[in-house]
Amino acid sequence: MSARMVALILLLTLVVVKRGILGEGSEDQAYWKQLGKGELAKALKKNVNEALAKNVILFVGDGMGLTTVTTSRIYGKGEAGFLAWEQFNSIGVLKVYSANKLVPDSCSTATALFCGVKANHKTSGVDNTVDVDDCEASQKKSAQLDSFVSWAHDAGKSVGFVTTTRVTHATPSALYAHTPNRKWECEDLIPGNSTDCKDIAWQLINNSPGRNIEVIMGGGRQCLVANVEDSDDDPIDTWSCISKQDGRDLISDWKTDKEIRQASYQVLQNNQDLLNMNESTEYTLGIFANGHLKLEYERDTGPKGMPSLSMMTEAAIKLLKKNPNGYALMVEGGNIDQAHHRGHARKALDETVAFSDAVQIAINMTDEKNTLIIVTSDHSHSAVFTGYPDRRQGVLGYTLSKMDQKPFTNLLYSTGGPNNYQFEVVDGKVQRIDPTKQNTSDFEYSQQALVYTDEVTHGGTDVLVYARGPMAHLFNSVHEQTYVAYVISYAMQIGMFDGYDTLDNDSEALCLSSSLVTFLGVLSLLFIYFN
Repeated sequence: MSARMVALILLLTLVVVKRGILGEGSEDQAYWKQLGKGELAKALKKNVNEALAKNVILFVGDGMGLTTVTTSRIYGKGEAGFLAWEQFNSIGVLKVYSANKLVPDSCSTATALFCGVKANHKTSGVDNTVDVDDCEASQKKSAQLDSFVSWAHDAGKSVGFVTTTRVTHATPSALYAHTPNRKWECEDLIPGNSTDCKDIAWQLINNSPGRNIEVIMGGGRQCLVANVEDSDDDPIDTWSCISKQDGRDLISDWKTDKEIRQASYQVLQNNQDLLNMNESTEYTLGIFANGHLKLEYERDTGPKGMPSLSMMTEAAIKLLKKNPNGYALMVEGGNIDQAHHRGHARKALDETVAFSDAVQIAINMTDEKNTLIIVTSDHSHSAVFTGYPDRRQGVLGYTLSKMDQKPFTNLLYSTGGPNNYQFEVVDGKVQRIDPTKQNTSDFEYSQQALVYTDEVTHGGTDVLVYARGPMAHLFNSVHEQTYVAYVISYAMQIGMFDGYDTLDNDSEALCLSSSLVTFLGVLSLLFIYFN
């Protein structure tokens, strides 16, 4: 090790020690100068890895907009800290609008991320020729889209997905299903005039690529099996699809399919099953809850409880990495979005930190030389971070309004349900409720919202995409959300870029095509004008 390197390490150590002694808000000029030089030195040494990616792991923090990332970092790591992905060398920006909405939902954005084509609101795995509830249009092969899971499987790689939501929920559905309505998770909600369409759960178990996915982990037993038992420890998501068809047991059908194919399989139902799983098994189905999995702070960590996202991520990588051809894995932190929708900001921040822990597991278990890790979100939320809070206060406190002399929480929602709409009538005037009368740091506390809606709605602002590993440098600007699928395809040489060494031919063809279209358009206008 050179003397210059030793000096740099000692200097950085001194900075860290001094930072710890002084505490937040006490940094002097020397601290900022050395920190700036350190970041610059790291940027100048950035390496570009142009090798092919043997493996790809795509992490999707559902609803994890930039406000959520920022406040979760402060909440979980401190202002000077970092979430697991925040020091990746490559960062880009994604535009998240859907085919017909400026502010999108999760299945249309998942379709963009996984399939490379933008879809209409509430549709999944189909292109924009399919409107919501249009069963007939969704049945057309030309409208159905393949995801990177299909491309990877066709290339001989193992594939899997992990989620804290139902395995049939909006985001994972775009990996394997083609549906005109994200709510059709089981047969119960498909209208009588659309029975030609198969529900999302049925497609997962019976159609390709669903039946070929080696690792499936999440919740959603109520969509796979009819008339499951509700309990406090494992509640049914009553607002969602609940299978009631007599004799329906898609988990049993999944087992039968694997037996017919003479493939080894295992079904996991709790923490104990996950810890004792057989890593050599070919197919693994982990269904750990009737509905969504419980949030990290409230889950039972005992043998019969539900696993964390980190536990499932670690297990999935162990199961998939035995394939010498590599693997493709999608990991969703779906409860970030669920917490935001209910208007509970601390829950969302806590789930984001848990999501960061899962990303760190993947970093620790993989080699940056051959594994491309991408971390992004499908959309943002209407959370707002404001109010000039003191750095020592944290993000869950409040600030006094100079106008009505009442405090307001530093985290707010622009839209919210009944629990977030906190106004009262005093002396004939509408006033905000004083948040100091409640514990604003409690998991159950609901931040105040401006507009009364059924729930906190999504935000339409851009989201960031972070990457490390082979071809990570391709994320370097403002991109369409669909771009993620093309990077995965190109980095692994699968799907549309199977066997491609260069994009030059396609780029030239695209330019020629665009020029030809322009030329023909001009001819058409001239013809119309002179006739």
